[in-house]
Amino acid sequence: MHLSHLSATARRGIRALSMTLAIGTGLTALACAPAVHVTTATAPDVVINGRETFRILDVPVRRDGLSLAADDPMLVNSITNAALREDLTHSFESRGYAPNVEHPDFAVAYYASTRDKLKISTWDYGYTWRRWPREYVDVDEYTQGTVIVDVVDPQTRTLLWRGQGVADVSNDPKKYTKELAKTVSAILSKFPQAAPRTTAGE
Repeated sequence: MHLSHLSATARRGIRALSMTLAIGTGLTALACAPAVHVTTATAPDVVINGRETFRILDVPVRRDGLSLAADDPMLVNSITNAALREDLTHSFESRGYAPNVEHPDFAVAYYASTRDKLKISTWDYGYTWRRWPREYVDVDEYTQGTVIVDVVDPQTRTLLWRGQGVADVSNDPKKYTKELAKTVSAILSKFPQAAPRTTAGE
């Protein structure tokens, strides 16, 4: 039946019902959107406050020598890797930190995987796990759709903080790039906010 044949009251009721259904559908879609499960850990006796600058580390060569797919986020110069590094930089900047390649207060190592399990021991960034609970750092295989962000002291080469995000991800490279950004943002939302900078004379 066309709306013009109904009374004004009936038409308003149908429109209100349609709007309610539309809102409900939208909320259901949001509820069903892939969630990012984030876990973080800080090394014992570590204080992040006071550190203001960072550097994103270059990806090291794989220890096992295996080749990577063209869209692998750990493949240097791939579109996905470039997007991941940009996401990391933007997220740290949004927390109040500034990039500094020469003399950073902390360095950032990262790992990401989509289809295969991620074994972080195949990537040697050269830092150590001292002071960390053994049962935490010995786990080195992660499920699909994982991003790991490690914050490292550039002087002592020890791990200070780790954030891990796990989520369902798409096989479509464009969609996956967006999901990477969401995962990185979710992880670093748990990283301490930088202290406000003071200028000379304050």
